Formats: sequence, structure tokens, C-alpha cells
Amino acid sequence: METKNLISTDEFCALYNVEYSFVSSLQESGLIEITTLEERGFIPTSQLVELEKYVRLHDELDINLEGIEAINHLLQRIRTMQDEIASLKNRLRLYEII
Repeated sequence: METKNLISTDEFCALYNVEYSFVSSLQESGLIEITTLEERGFIPTSQLVELEKYVRLHDELDINLEGIEAINHLLQRIRTMQDEIASLKNRLRLYEII
């Protein structure tokens, strides 16, 4: 199978000096996906930005997994509310034109 858009978990852990158990716990909590091919774990490159953010939160700010989950949940809620606000502003503009 092609691994063009995947990075090995071993390679990621070595590059970012992260324990595999941390990456695995992120997967178990549903924050990232790990694809297993030929008994090796791979991370989709589309998730690297999120994974790097989680690593920084954990290493630089010393935030545990539960804190990262809470932060992720709150950020998702903020994005949802921002989208809703933008939609409501667009609807409101329709009434302002009339």
C-alpha cells in the first residue's frame, strides 16, 4: 500500500523527540488517527499540524492528555460559534439591504 501521504509514527517520534505512548494515547482518545500498514503505524500528513500542536501543548506547557482533550473541545466549540456568527451576519446583511 502507498504511504505517500503518511508519516511513520516511529519517524515522527524520533523527529519530535516524543514518546510513542503519547502519540498512542492521542489516538486512543480520538484526537488523531493512526493507520496500521504491515504492522507499522502511520499518521496522515493532513493531521501533522494538529499533532504538532498537541506535542507543543504537552511539552512546552506541560499540559496532560485530559487538558489537551479539553482544549481541543473548547477550540472546536469556538470554531463552530465563529461559523455560526458569520452565517448570522450574512443573514442580517440581507435584511439591512432591504
